[in-house]
Amino acid sequence: MKVAMVSEHASPLATLGGVDAGGQNVHVAELARGLGALGHEVTVYTRRERAGVADEVAFAPGVTVVHVPAGPPVRVAKDDLLPLIPEFGRWLRDHWTLRPPDIVHSHFWMSGLAALSAAGDLGVPVTHTFHALGVVKRRHQGGDDTSPEWRIGAESAVARGVARVIATCGDEVTELINMDVPRQSIRVVPCGVDSARFSPIGRSAPRQSARRLLSIGRLVPRKGVATAIDALPRIPDAELIVAGGPPAYALDHDPEVRRLRLLAREAGVADRVRFAGQVHHDDVPVLMRSADVALCLPWYEPFGMVALEAMACGLPVVASEVGGQAETVISGVTGTLVPPRDPRAVADAVNALLDDPTRLDAYGFAAAERARVRYNWARITAETCAVYEEVLRERRGAPFRLVPDTLEERRRVASRRGNAGRRPRPARR
Repeated sequence: MKVAMVSEHASPLATLGGVDAGGQNVHVAELARGLGALGHEVTVYTRRERAGVADEVAFAPGVTVVHVPAGPPVRVAKDDLLPLIPEFGRWLRDHWTLRPPDIVHSHFWMSGLAALSAAGDLGVPVTHTFHALGVVKRRHQGGDDTSPEWRIGAESAVARGVARVIATCGDEVTELINMDVPRQSIRVVPCGVDSARFSPIGRSAPRQSARRLLSIGRLVPRKGVATAIDALPRIPDAELIVAGGPPAYALDHDPEVRRLRLLAREAGVADRVRFAGQVHHDDVPVLMRSADVALCLPWYEPFGMVALEAMACGLPVVASEVGGQAETVISGVTGTLVPPRDPRAVADAVNALLDDPTRLDAYGFAAAERARVRYNWARITAETCAVYEEVLRERRGAPFRLVPDTLEERRRVASRRGNAGRRPRPARR
């Protein structure tokens, strides 16, 4: 199968250096690598952001990254890319006219626009993963949302125009249905985790405190670091490591760091909150293994990769019950789910774990096992491949349905299965 993956702003090559890699970069990289390992021919199309880079770069066995010349070869902020998307789509259309893929998988809404405009006239089916929905962002950020004004309408058009939307969690399915996207065109395949890299076994960062809490991710208000700081006065003798944001040398100039430091001083816990700054992707599991509990407390979250990576490292997770975290974290088994923006609930959950070492160890073991078994990339790749194959079978005129449509049809299927392999009984005389 020839698979074209379109990821206009998130190149899988960014994962090699780690600094620029976000959740979408990692997702595209690991999925492409997994598809290539299965023998598929994968090409990832991403926008050229630097002059002098090769047009095509071999990324992994069976995987090539193509740099699309759309706009100037410089870094452009994600929210400013929309004017370049028509050019991106035209280049894809011209390229695919000569070498059409069997199927396209676009990532993020602007990639979806480019993929649909390029593949439509060629008859190539498109599947799509949003990674985040504008309607959710607008609901929670309001006037602070910097997305283009018509993002929500464009996402609706993409969702209804593609052959399948591959959602990452049930919460996203609900949002899509509320956008009038037909349920039968949605499939759920969660994000995965590299359980070889994120594992309980390996180096651990040094620590000074007997009890360490870890919050890691982008330093923006919606990630809920303030909730963790507000909870800390009720969690005695524990330090909070806040990782992410700018490099350590630039922390003093970051507005969000200054806001959070002021909050810690006002709460009387400034001496127990340490800002680690930007952490290289390879060093994230080392830091995670040094903690007792991971705090993942966003106001909203499309999926929640940090919670999954922490689980894979054997960390119990105290997480806000939003987005994909409500499914990855099993409350009372791998961690504890709490309401968003509720410092008291966070403190109660953390204290219950830190004061019960047996429970702490049991949650950590269960978390690592769940991440390894349910969210390994081999399984996620296979589930994504099944969606591709379903779409291609439909295009060949052989509709594939996960379940029979009617009760009567289900009875006929059950009857056929029950009679399979049986010899007909002789007629009674």
